[in-house]
Amino acid sequence: MRFVAQTYRLAVFTKNRTNPAYVGARLGADRIAERLGCTVTHYVPDKRDDVEEQRALLTRALDEGTDAIVLAPTHADALNGVLSGLHPRGIPLVCFISRPQDIEPVCFLGANDRELARGIARYLFDHVRADAQVVSIEGHVDAMTTAPRAVGFGDAAAARPGVRIVGSLPGDFQFEGGQVAMAALLRAHARIDGVLAANDVMALGAIEAMQRCHRTAPIVAVNATPDGIKAIRNGWLLASAAFDAMTLAALAVEAAVRVLRGELVPSTLILPVEIVDGRNCEAWDRPYAARALPDWHRFVAP
Repeated sequence: MRFVAQTYRLAVFTKNRTNPAYVGARLGADRIAERLGCTVTHYVPDKRDDVEEQRALLTRALDEGTDAIVLAPTHADALNGVLSGLHPRGIPLVCFISRPQDIEPVCFLGANDRELARGIARYLFDHVRADAQVVSIEGHVDAMTTAPRAVGFGDAAAARPGVRIVGSLPGDFQFEGGQVAMAALLRAHARIDGVLAANDVMALGAIEAMQRCHRTAPIVAVNATPDGIKAIRNGWLLASAAFDAMTLAALAVEAAVRVLRGELVPSTLILPVEIVDGRNCEAWDRPYAARALPDWHRFVAP
């Protein structure tokens, strides 16, 4: 379906240029915007996950003119000063991936990070020894997905009396961070039976660190990015929980357009948890440009 009555201008905000999930998010936003006949301008901090820069970019977008803000916020409340001024100006706010505290977007599209992490951790624990000693690599300290994913890992471990998470380090949701964290964990622990990574790109860094040390352990992650799926195909990554940033961004853009058209949208839309492994990864084994765009009515009943 293409909306042709009016060309809306949307400002889309992602957190950084280096996380592959946000590459997919921007591509999903562009692809759905083309389908809907609206225009998208991307605003991305040059410094990774920089709160001050994202705040400045929000101000810039408002100065340049936009009909709606589609935002993956870098911080829970540091942007509230700018965001609180949107409603009086008649500019709808749609958030995806994370949502700000004390500011209510017209629609939030995300995943249950705690459930994603709990589900992928359970999957790992089903594939390791009953008394496994596991390590985890967490995300960026300021990212709103970091804490719930860490809690989800802990939930799953607490439900398995023999399993222990013996070490945890941050990897900042980056390849190099995963590398550095895994190298430190390998030095600290002579025995590692499994690895929990809070996203695919850190898992890939961790895999490289293990290969350099000639050590192996089954590893799981979150995101189901194209590179993560390739690693599953190659047998390096056991599985990944599908945190589908491309779909979330595409649905967020469509939600913004529907709001601008005067249509009702749900206040919250949470994607279901899906574990991707060697048995079902074929549907995911394609670049973002070739992945199917979401059908709004698959997620929102008419």
